[in-house]
Amino acid sequence: MSSHVLTDWRPEDAEFWRRSGRRVASRNLWISIPCLLLAFAVWMVWSVVVAKLPLVGFDYTTNQLFWLAALPGLSGATFRIFYSFMVPIFGGRLWTTLTTASLLVPALGIGFAVQSPETPYWVFVALALLCGLGGGNFASSMANISFFYPKSQKGNALALNAGLGNLGVSVVQFVVPLVITLGVFGTIGGEPQTAGEGTRLFVQNAGFVWVPFLIVASLAAWFGMDDIAAARASFAEQSVIFKRKHNWAMCWLYTGTFGSFIGYSAGFPLLMKTQFPEVDALAFAFLGPLVGAVSRSLTGWISDRWGGGRVTFFVFVGMIVAVYGVLQFLPLGDSAGNFWGFFACFMALFFLTGVGNASTFQMIPAIMRKDMDRLMPQADAATKQRQSDKESAAIIGFTSAIAAYGAFFIPKSYGTSIAMTGGPEAALWAFMIFYATCVALTWALYTRKGGHLHDVEHKARTSAAPLAPAE
Repeated sequence: MSSHVLTDWRPEDAEFWRRSGRRVASRNLWISIPCLLLAFAVWMVWSVVVAKLPLVGFDYTTNQLFWLAALPGLSGATFRIFYSFMVPIFGGRLWTTLTTASLLVPALGIGFAVQSPETPYWVFVALALLCGLGGGNFASSMANISFFYPKSQKGNALALNAGLGNLGVSVVQFVVPLVITLGVFGTIGGEPQTAGEGTRLFVQNAGFVWVPFLIVASLAAWFGMDDIAAARASFAEQSVIFKRKHNWAMCWLYTGTFGSFIGYSAGFPLLMKTQFPEVDALAFAFLGPLVGAVSRSLTGWISDRWGGGRVTFFVFVGMIVAVYGVLQFLPLGDSAGNFWGFFACFMALFFLTGVGNASTFQMIPAIMRKDMDRLMPQADAATKQRQSDKESAAIIGFTSAIAAYGAFFIPKSYGTSIAMTGGPEAALWAFMIFYATCVALTWALYTRKGGHLHDVEHKARTSAAPLAPAE
């Protein structure tokens, strides 16, 4: 059997964890993170590229450009549904390697396609859909890392993987506007395109810049990551999650957190440009995803400490307040609005989505561990733990797939609201109503006295010792 297959993996055994488990888990986590960051960068690259295409000779309508920006969200969410179940079938090492290497196709494709204004529109449509491969990677990455850590550190480990991976959204919105102004690949990268007023742009660098990093990350995954033998499961074994009510409840809640994060990330530049046209939107756009990604990676310990259900409840309350604040600072009628008030409220929203992304994913293993007592009353503790881990991993992947449709629906909601009412207010009111349903659902199912997590979280709080961070 390969030396990369772990046949003895007992993260809940303190001695095993101290002796070798922590080191192995950390190595897999810190290879997974840059792979996921690159996946998010490729997934969201069109949010920047579409704004530059008209400048270099592509005569596309606004609607055509909108679809190029939206299609990666649709395909990425759909890929996630399938990717959710792949790690237990193929193993985390092989799957991470293949999915990271697959991103070379859209990255190289964009680099070549944008160099000629004669490139057919359908080619860009195909490349936009292929960029969704990057969105799919999140589901399998999170499922994979969930197997490596003990329950006391699982929330923090998942928060680090997801939060630092989510930085890819901010990185692409910061890096691409810089590299397209520079001939960083010399003659190998192709000739520059001439934009207005004689400005030279290397739009192909928006794709090419990721290629060397993708190659290195793919090799690191193959030579440095491991598979856990006990984590293997067929699709039929994993599909039991579709019978679990908590799977569907967490799909709803995670749509409220991650769906908001990725949707706001995709729509933030356009919303700023339409509501405050005097502001250079791209100069500020990357800050929102940056705040959301950092808050996710740094706040996982809060949910491990206080309980994901309680943190999630207050996150949604805060998001309602923040959206209401955004509404107060938008231009309306004769009022020009207040950009900095609008911007501050959106930064609060991004921060809260990050905290909520960590807390909802902390809830899932806790929910399934408790549910195993009801579902498998005759099984021994080890069997319950294995089944809980498998179902938790599948639910984490599947909920991330459903939530990823926010990358399409939030920007589309802005557009529809503006088209029908002249402003984005109707969309924002709809988001507030949705967050209110998330508050109600979290309380009714999980945090009220008698709720599924009430006793677990209160018991954990009264007996908790300070947790060591995931390495």
